[in-house]
Amino acid sequence: MQKPTKAIIPVAGYGTRRLPVAKSVEKCMLPLLNRPIIDYVVRDLIAAGVRDVYFVVSAEAQQLRGYYRRDIELEEYLKAQGKANMLDEIMPPEGVVFHYIQQDERDARYGTAVPVWLAGRYIAPEESFYMASGDQTLWRSDGQSEAALLHRQVEAEGADGGLVGVEVPASDVRHYGIIRMDEQGRYAEIVDRPSPETAPSRLNNTSIYMLPGAILPYVDAYMRTDVRGGEYLFTDVVNNYVRAGHSLTVRASDAEYLDCGTLDKWVAANSFLLQKTSK
Repeated sequence: MQKPTKAIIPVAGYGTRRLPVAKSVEKCMLPLLNRPIIDYVVRDLIAAGVRDVYFVVSAEAQQLRGYYRRDIELEEYLKAQGKANMLDEIMPPEGVVFHYIQQDERDARYGTAVPVWLAGRYIAPEESFYMASGDQTLWRSDGQSEAALLHRQVEAEGADGGLVGVEVPASDVRHYGIIRMDEQGRYAEIVDRPSPETAPSRLNNTSIYMLPGAILPYVDAYMRTDVRGGEYLFTDVVNNYVRAGHSLTVRASDAEYLDCGTLDKWVAANSFLLQKTSK
């Protein structure tokens, strides 16, 4: 499979679980230490070879746009103040193009499949791509790219694609989409928020995928269906793709899962990183 150079990152939505702060701070821009959550996701993808990042955004996503473009006035200020050593910290990544695709919040259709549907037009059938969530990340003590490790496993196993799972405590499986694997250890399906007694594993779907462009017709077909409640889930597309005879490998990561979707988990993620980086 061709090495992915494109990635889709959904960041639209109001971030209602993080109100009232999400009223003025875009949820993907909430900080993990001194950088926004989204930057950890983006840096991991860039380290894996991504050169085109497709953000699916709300109309108001000005903070994200501002973060990934140059600020000449700030650059000149730092130089004038003798702080040129800080320039590398604020410069956008070199050789990477950031694209912004607006998701219409008035559309009754919502859910994780919608961003892939909107951005899919920029992925050719013969290309592969990454998809990653914009409000959670994985931290590795060895500094390796989780996306790159996923690509390596997909290639080694000759799979059509793959996704990353991370083990969570049995008591937490009821909060996540848990991965069920088949007899060969390949992806079978996602079981949404099972009880500890019925969970097929403890592997939480981290929403880091590497997929072929060939999955996009499945996205289009799914988006033409009438889904009860209007929530179109990307995991439904993935399940349909696998049921059609395609194979996805599951990378069971040993990284630290930093879920920033709720206040308590975001605080815990910051505390974890502070402990790790202050040593």
